[in-house]
Amino acid sequence: MSDNHNSAGGVPTTGHVWDDDLADFVNQPPKWWMLGLTASALWVVIYFIMYPAIPLATNGTFFKGIGLPGTGQWTAIKELAEDQKVLDDVRRPFEDKLKTMTPAAILADEELSKYVERSGKVLFSDNCGGCHGQNGVGTEQVGAKFAVREQGLMAPRLNDDDWLYGGKIDDIHATIAGGRQGMMTAHKDTLSAQQIEDVSKYVLAMSEGRGDSEAAGKKVFMESDCTACHGADAKGIQAMGSANLTDRVWRFDGSIEGIKQTITYGVNSGDANARAAIMPNFTAAGKLSDVDMKKLAVYVYKFGGGQKDEAAAPVAAVEAAPAPEAAPAPEAK
Repeated sequence: MSDNHNSAGGVPTTGHVWDDDLADFVNQPPKWWMLGLTASALWVVIYFIMYPAIPLATNGTFFKGIGLPGTGQWTAIKELAEDQKVLDDVRRPFEDKLKTMTPAAILADEELSKYVERSGKVLFSDNCGGCHGQNGVGTEQVGAKFAVREQGLMAPRLNDDDWLYGGKIDDIHATIAGGRQGMMTAHKDTLSAQQIEDVSKYVLAMSEGRGDSEAAGKKVFMESDCTACHGADAKGIQAMGSANLTDRVWRFDGSIEGIKQTITYGVNSGDANARAAIMPNFTAAGKLSDVDMKKLAVYVYKFGGGQKDEAAAPVAAVEAAPAPEAAPAPEAK
């Protein structure tokens, strides 16, 4: 590197010259570039004055009273509130109607039904998707993952036509508003190990259409307290929330070991090994408004598994009565 401080053209350099050809000149940048730099510096000062600058825990400003959080008084919260107001103005006509309508009336109104189908998606995702899955497919766990079910993470499908407590629009609304907590007695102290084995085989055989092949299990089923909750035909009693044991839909593990687990320790029976099956009471929890619960009822119904109420009279836009809180009911499947 040469010590020559002048290039061949006579322009001063920093002294950094390579191979007598490459020099590091000290020329000033072009005026347009300097003007741009000056303008940028001025813009920083203006922006600092107009918008929130240095956040503090108390008011989010630097010098209170001299222009900050900005002479424009802009904040992200205010912008969010303005955007929310625009959204609320669009929604208000629909929301006002929903307040005075029953879930059945909302379902019968095509415009409102479509509105609820769209707006209910967020409600379902925030309040129901964690247990029932984002598309109502349930969170079924089997085998070694039984411990996960004990923590209450298993929930039934909502997009089929199998309903423990009924799939009509009013039934679904009552479930959401009042919650559900089924109960099945633990039979470990009332039935012998062999009887539990026999009745488990019978229950599995019924779901496969060959119940008559398990005579020993059928005898235990008919002579024990099983029929009191599931009925003599084993198809369940909807008012009690007891499961249909003759189909292939399983609330819990449908393997022979899984069935034995349920019969032995029960459902919500208080036993440490019992199945956990609790649907929260959203009314008591205060998490959802009455309108939100109506929306969820319609949204769940429109998954495709809702049952039509053929006997219902034409629905009218009348105020819905508060849904009664659901009483504990047996649950087995």
